[in-house]
This record gives sequence, structure tokens and C-alpha cells, in this order.
Amino acid sequence: MATKVHMEALSPTMEEGQIVRWLKAEGDAVASGDVLAEIETDKATMELVARGDGVLRKRLLDEGATAPVGAVIGVIADADEDIGAIVAEAGAPAGGEAEAGAPEEADAAAEKPAAPVAERAPADEAGARAEAPAATSAAGDGGRIKASPLARRLAREAGVALESLSGSGPGGRIIKRDIEALQQGGAAPAGATGAALPAERGPRPMAGAGAAGPRLGLGVAAHEGPDVERVPVSQMRKTIAKRLVTSIGPVPTFYLTVDVDMTEMVAARERINERLAAQGLKISLNDMLLKATAMALRQHPEVNAAWHDDHIERHHRVHMGVAVAVEDGLITPVVRDAHLKGVARIAAEVRELAGRAREKKLQPEEYTGATFSVSNLGMFGIEAFTAIINPPEAGILAVGEVQDRPVVDEDGDLVVQARMKMTMSCDHRVVDGATGARFLQTLRAYLEEPAMMLV
Repeated sequence: MATKVHMEALSPTMEEGQIVRWLKAEGDAVASGDVLAEIETDKATMELVARGDGVLRKRLLDEGATAPVGAVIGVIADADEDIGAIVAEAGAPAGGEAEAGAPEEADAAAEKPAAPVAERAPADEAGARAEAPAATSAAGDGGRIKASPLARRLAREAGVALESLSGSGPGGRIIKRDIEALQQGGAAPAGATGAALPAERGPRPMAGAGAAGPRLGLGVAAHEGPDVERVPVSQMRKTIAKRLVTSIGPVPTFYLTVDVDMTEMVAARERINERLAAQGLKISLNDMLLKATAMALRQHPEVNAAWHDDHIERHHRVHMGVAVAVEDGLITPVVRDAHLKGVARIAAEVRELAGRAREKKLQPEEYTGATFSVSNLGMFGIEAFTAIINPPEAGILAVGEVQDRPVVDEDGDLVVQARMKMTMSCDHRVVDGATGARFLQTLRAYLEEPAMMLV
């Protein structure tokens, strides 16, 4: 009996999926549980498995194309079974890898340069948005060359052997810019996420001005190509848009900002890293901030809370959402029970989760269930900002750069301190002004005197 292959809901918030790659061709034998295709959801790339035995008779969706959850995208049946009625009911064209239209348009979204990430932040080093991976070999498992459909077509037209290239896309995937760089006589870009920010404090170059690009006072190169580019919206970006609409409008939000003396925290981090160096370990200020925030939330469950229409949930375990910049937007992997973990453990988990987030390899349980979130843009030189709450969470903490600034101390002397601004966005249905202020007082006490985290 024929088995319909449906676009399954592979994440809790998935409404539609995109075929990244078919792993079975039409005519291939299939057993229940075999991986049929890789599907890009709103958060990650997941595997779609077969729910029946037989032969993959028809692929009803091309690579790069999207379909809503529940849509029929393929048919598994016996080799001689009539599947005409199923194909007609699905109303989709026969499969096969298209070289034009939707797949290439979808591929163009993947060609967008990712937001730059910090290789070393001014005072915070890596943090949550850290370490842009270097370009890797495009040869994946079993020697398969990982390349986008658009890149494959351009390579064929240019007579370029994909085997000779190193991809700069996610996971070493060869993409459009790698082919273009080779045609222009240069090397393929060395990295999937753009140039790293300066390692030390100081003037920052203009956005988009690379090593060989235009500089201040040297003019701007004329744009080549069409005046307007239409970039298809990725599954992640669609979900981000929907989530923001459900947050910034319906959620009555107010903001609380504090300016924190980070002098002792910076010194403590340096001492800790000196002792961890022999073990090959290193922590960032962001890791210490996450620990301090988790401990403060443990003392203030009224902030570690969630709004529901007929009740408020107060959580007594802290599951920390850590904002990570990825190619198509933002995702918040979750460090569970952060209040029970040491800083080194938190650091290791954040780096591991962030790395797999950029590769779109997170499982749903790894990016859902946060009770509070932290977003740190300090490594981008941002002094202060406000973040948008991720419902049903009652708050999110936006963290700016640690800067050396002159201040007047308690004795009336002008001194230079390492200062950092933090802004908490609060859902007023759950958190009142005084409630949020008390939480920030506790958090600031931990950050200004790290030894208090041992008490």
C-alpha cells in the first residue's frame, strides 16, 4: 500500500519547511526509518524519515522549495503500484532538481553574508556570539560535495571543479560567492560569517569596508548589478517576524537600565583564566554574567516567570536562553539549570550550543523551554540597547559593551572604571517596576563583587 510522505512538524513552532537536500532519489528502495531528506525548519535543519517500506516513487517537492506542514511531498509505494491518484491529489509537479525558479531564489537567501561575529570582544572576548568558523572542506560524509544548487550551476557554466574548492557557507558548503571569487581570480572567502571585529579597543572600520574595500576619504566604489535585490525570506526569518508581532504589540513592555562597575569582575575573570589555562579552558565575561543572572533569578522567581492568560508561572529552576546570531537571524539555545552549574560548565555548553546553532543542528529541546533570556551585543561595540521579550517569558536582559569610563567614586575622586550598561525589558503583566529594580540590584551586587556568588 502506498505511503504518503508528509512535510512533518519537526519543531514545536514549525509551520512550513524547506527541502535542503533529498537523500533518496526516485526509484531508490526505502525502509521505514530511513532518512529521506534534510528539512530546514524555522530553527534548524532536521532529518525527515520514511514512515513506510517500498520504493520512493515520486518526489513532489524540489530541493529549495517550501511546503506547509502536512503537505504531501513524496510517495513511497511498490514498484508497480499505481500512484496516479495520490500525485493528482497532491497537485504538485514531479520532482527533480530544478536549476531555476524557486530553488535558486531560496538559495539566494543562503548566499547572504552573515552578520559579523566577534573573534575576540574588547573586554568580553567570545561571549554568546563568538568565533566565526573558518572555511572548511566542502566534502561531507561519504565524500559528497556540499554545494548549493545555484553554486553547482555556476560551477558547471564556468567549468569549475567543485572538488577543488573550499566552501565558505554553513558547514563548509560551497555557495555563490565562492564561485564568483574564483572567477575573479581570487581565493574563496575564508569564513562563513564575515570578517572578525578588531581584537582590541579602538576605532572600528565602517560596516562593509573590508581589507581591500573603500576607506574613509577614499570614495565609494560604484555598485555593479541590479539596483534592487529581492531576498527570499528564510524559515527562521519568517518565524522571527511572527514572534516579534506577538511580542512588541500585545506585551505591555517597560525598560529598566543600570550602569554596573565591572572592574572586579574583569579582574576575577583574568585570575580564573590564568588558572584554567593549564587545562586548556577559558571563560568570558558573558559566561560569568550568565551565572550571576541565573543566581539572581533564583532569588527572584517573580522575574523568572511566564505570562499565561489565566495564570502566571513562577519557575524555581533557571533555564537560561542565550541569544546567538546565526546566518538567517537569531536563535536562543537554552542552558538548563544554569543556577546549578559552574561558570566553566556554562562556558562549555554555550560554545557547544552556539556552534551547532550556526550549523542548524540544534534539536527542538535545545532551543525551547527557556525561563529567561540574555542578549549580549557588547562584542559588537554596542553601548546599550533594548531587547524584545520572547513570550511567554516575562523579561529579557540586554547587555552592552564593557567600556573604560571616567567616573566619580565614593570619595569624590575622578577615576577610570570598567563600566557596563544593562537594560531589562519587562512584561508589566508579570513584573512591576519595583520588582524588576530589586532583581537588577541583586544582579548588580553579584557583578560588582563576584565573591558574593560563593555565599
